[in-house]
Amino acid sequence: MSVEKKKTVIGKAVDVAILKRIFVYVKPYKKNFVLAVCTTIFLAFLSPVRPILIQYTLDRFVFDSPQITDDQAFDVHSFIDKFIPIGDSSNMAMLLFMTMVLVVLLTSEAFFQFVDSYLTNSLGQKVIKDIRVQLYKHILNLRLKYYDNNPIGMMVTRAVSDIEVIADIFSNGLIVIIGDILKIIVIVIVMFFINFKLTLIALTTIPLLLIATYIFKKSVQRSFQDVRTQVARLNTFVQEHITGMNIIQIFNREKAEYKKFDDINAKHRNANIDSVMAYSIFFPVVEILSSLALALVVWWGGKGVLQGEASVGQLVSFIMFLNMMFRPIRQLADRFNTLQMGMVSSERVLKVLDTVEIIENKGTKEANGIEGDVEFKDVWFAYNEEDWIIKNVSFSVKQGETIALVGATGAGKSSIINLLNRFYEYNKGSIAIDGIDVRDYELISLRKNIAVVLQDVFLFSDTIANNISLNNPEITREQIVEASKMVGAHEFISKLPDAYDYNVMERGGMLSVGQRQLISFIRAYVYNPKILILDEATSSIDTESEKLIQNAIDILTKGRTSIVIAHRLATIQKADKIIVMDKGEIIEMGNHQELLRKNGQYKRLFELQFKEEGVD
Repeated sequence: MSVEKKKTVIGKAVDVAILKRIFVYVKPYKKNFVLAVCTTIFLAFLSPVRPILIQYTLDRFVFDSPQITDDQAFDVHSFIDKFIPIGDSSNMAMLLFMTMVLVVLLTSEAFFQFVDSYLTNSLGQKVIKDIRVQLYKHILNLRLKYYDNNPIGMMVTRAVSDIEVIADIFSNGLIVIIGDILKIIVIVIVMFFINFKLTLIALTTIPLLLIATYIFKKSVQRSFQDVRTQVARLNTFVQEHITGMNIIQIFNREKAEYKKFDDINAKHRNANIDSVMAYSIFFPVVEILSSLALALVVWWGGKGVLQGEASVGQLVSFIMFLNMMFRPIRQLADRFNTLQMGMVSSERVLKVLDTVEIIENKGTKEANGIEGDVEFKDVWFAYNEEDWIIKNVSFSVKQGETIALVGATGAGKSSIINLLNRFYEYNKGSIAIDGIDVRDYELISLRKNIAVVLQDVFLFSDTIANNISLNNPEITREQIVEASKMVGAHEFISKLPDAYDYNVMERGGMLSVGQRQLISFIRAYVYNPKILILDEATSSIDTESEKLIQNAIDILTKGRTSIVIAHRLATIQKADKIIVMDKGEIIEMGNHQELLRKNGQYKRLFELQFKEEGVD
């Protein structure tokens, strides 16, 4: 997190390289983008028309004053007269006519502002939808090692909060900033054409405003960066601790974790208060400076009216021009910060998209026709450099056989099944299925033919049927029911409200541990894998559930190549081969009786667990 924060501190308001990459996502919506830009430019030129027409109306038909000009000024009256059919109409009639023109103009301006706002916001939403889909697709393909090193809460922040901020690049950022700057330029040019001296007076406070804007921009930039960092910390903490709430309550850690949360939340609050402080200072300063500019215009313009150097219409139009000019100036600093935060969020999201922590899928061989012969030959594996987790492991499993892996926690058992599935890549040696290296198989095809039943069963907040099929349309309700009957779970499922349509809620919280485990067995059964892996599938269940699970295991393993990891040695005595591991190495191998006769590690484990129970 600290590295990321360091990068954002020196982030640029407009990073051309990042903008180029973000605008790649605009290509499918080119028409939308062009329309938004054209509408923004049109509004910039339309805005000054209203004050000009009001000036013309007041001078021409209310006060009946001539156009007051000098050699450098533009004759507004003569120019507009070319387009206004005055004829013999009275001033009252022309006043009514000009009022109607102004209403039409105001309505048109409001309509185009609506169109502009809709186009820019819809463009932003379309773009972030595409980015979020691509990001999620990329996240799905990241190997498990990436999740070992990055908190889930941070990933949630990237996929939700940061991508939402990217939308602001379009809705409140680049296009709007260009429109505001263009509007200010057009207004200033028009003001100079109408009355050069009065314009100079009106712009007197602008240098002070620019200085205040620069200070505000820097202050808010720092606070916004801090806010984004604290949001990521907050998301990570809340996600992890709500997920692990049972541990917190079991160990009576509520008060301690509350204090941690209170500290993180306080930092989040302070970061937001810093930005609130900047806004609280900046906006009153802008109001004071704009009011000062307005006072100067009223003083100088009023004096000009009295001395015949300016007209009432000019004075009114300049007051309107000032309001039109100061509003976007006041917003520009905020918009630049919004744009910069969009740059920061874009950089964070693009960093995830650029992450190459993926398992290369260069295999071309389809695994659909595999028999299930598995061979590990001199396999070495380390998560980090040469801190070996698996050391020179070699064994083979024939089609339809069952092997068991036993050993202490950390012996490398789970790492072996992760390598077979290619969740991680081995460093040395070879792993083959039916004599073909697993890397030569197409990855999706390979994993479709290997099913894993884990100790910690993960169920989604969905129906039992959908948790079994994982919303695969190729798996019918009839197949699900038949599989449930085979595994021995149909009876308990049928007794639930709505049966197979019963929502198990988050992580299957409405079911017992044994019931969740049975659901995972049904899930494996309906996918009909050629290779089945059971990772501690009976370690967390009661004796009654274990009998059902054992029956399910017998059904699932029949005719399939099976690799079973278990601490309970009673569940693996029927295995064709038992492999005993210690510190990443195979220290013993054979069937149950052979290993007992060796009088080695397996026998010691067996006697430790079962001697008192009289198991032979």
